Amino acid sequence: MIPNIKVIKQYERLALFTLGKYSGLMQPGLRVLFWPFHSTLRVDLREEVIDIPRQTNITKDNAPIEIDFLVYMRIMENHAEKAVLEVVDFHSAVVGIATTTLRAVIGEMSVDDVLSQRERINEELRIKLDEITERWGIKVTQVEIREIEPARDIQEAMNRQMSAERIRRAVVTEAEGTRQAAVTVAEGEKSAAILRAEGHRQSEILTAEGDQQAAVLRAEGFSTALDKINEVADGIDVNTLSLQYFDTLKSMGESPSTKFIFPMEFTNLLNPFLNAATGGGSGRQGNGAGDD
Repeated sequence: MIPNIKVIKQYERLALFTLGKYSGLMQPGLRVLFWPFHSTLRVDLREEVIDIPRQTNITKDNAPIEIDFLVYMRIMENHAEKAVLEVVDFHSAVVGIATTTLRAVIGEMSVDDVLSQRERINEELRIKLDEITERWGIKVTQVEIREIEPARDIQEAMNRQMSAERIRRAVVTEAEGTRQAAVTVAEGEKSAAILRAEGHRQSEILTAEGDQQAAVLRAEGFSTALDKINEVADGIDVNTLSLQYFDTLKSMGESPSTKFIFPMEFTNLLNPFLNAATGGGSGRQGNGAGDD
């Protein structure tokens, strides 16, 4: 019986077999084993990444598309014996399961969904792989698609589609801009028309108020003038009016007209002068008789 010294690192566990029978996992540190009774197998508990090689998958709409991705996984310490006892080479097993699982997931999606829903594919692959590798004591922590490449004819068709979509968006954007500009212009014209109408209304109101005030002032002035005339007229006697009429007759006599028409009231205005003339004549006669 020959002693055999083993050093187990912190991130490792050592699966111990005694006479071919699994005896458990040995913890980190210095361990002494005895050959040929003891045999061991190292188990790495660190997370590792497996590169799944590129493969061609067929989408739901029968479009070939090439995909390669990465699988991140680690052996769970509490179930590390499964990775030793349940599977011969878990790396090759994970690659094979990942390949078939990817084909199943892609086969249920259209090419547009595959290109636009990468996160969804990653999550579905992680869940499906983790369900399978759990029986080997392996935890799939993350799946990341590295590259998706459609067939050349599909890629050309997609480029044409994207070009048409960009043109459509440009036309829609231009039409929307034109519509917004038209709406803005219409709103501006509407506001201007409202302002013009309001200004015209205010102008009409001010003009009407001005005319009203002017009419009131003219009426008040005319009323004041009439009152003044009435006051002056009350102080004018008949003789003054008669003299005014005589002055008018004088002016009429200077005109080339040969025929004049006088109203009947004109003789009434002459009565004071006629009476004055008659009274004056009698007095002068009386005085003369007295002298005689």
